[in-house]
Amino acid sequence: MATTDERDGPDAPRLHPPTLGMLVAVPDAVALDGDDDLDEVAIRDLTADELVWTGRRRFGASLLSGVTARSWAAPGASVVGSVIERLEVVALSAPESGWWNVEVQQSRIGSAELYDSNWRGVRFNRCKLGYLNLRGAHLTDVVFADCQITDLDLGHATASRLAFPGTRVDRLDCSGSRLADVDLRGARLADIGDIEGLRGASISLEQLLDLAPALAQRLGIRLD
Repeated sequence: MATTDERDGPDAPRLHPPTLGMLVAVPDAVALDGDDDLDEVAIRDLTADELVWTGRRRFGASLLSGVTARSWAAPGASVVGSVIERLEVVALSAPESGWWNVEVQQSRIGSAELYDSNWRGVRFNRCKLGYLNLRGAHLTDVVFADCQITDLDLGHATASRLAFPGTRVDRLDCSGSRLADVDLRGARLADIGDIEGLRGASISLEQLLDLAPALAQRLGIRLD
């Protein structure tokens, strides 16, 4: 009997739930501003105009829950083995940040500048995201489950084992990206910026038919 190496679909992301430490509450002033690393801490029910994390601050084996802010600046930060839940922030700016073994749940982020970041083992669940800028990012084992994303920019990103079950993406841009085992079949896609950038991704026939009018218009093809 003939054998084949073909798979039924892309490899699924490999995720493990984060293991939080013995959490200790930190003063609001420490949570709002500073560069000291935060390990095994809990930041709960905090409302502020802005959070400013400097010095490539680490947030490890910790919980951030119920934080509301207009802006959160955390360039180069490391989020490791942690849970973020019920975060509401208008503008998150964390370029060149690292996210490893992280869960983000039931959160709302207006714009997230996360270009040139590095993600491994990250799950977003039931989140609403406006503009998500992941240009130049490296993503491995990442899931967006039951989320709403207005504009997802994966331009020049490298992604493997990335999935979007139950997630709506109004606009997806993968121009110049390098994709492997990227599963878009569970997503609801409204528009795709660059068809060539989807090389290495999987979509369903139904999705292709839904996108056909927009793709034809972009290519100058008339549909009668």
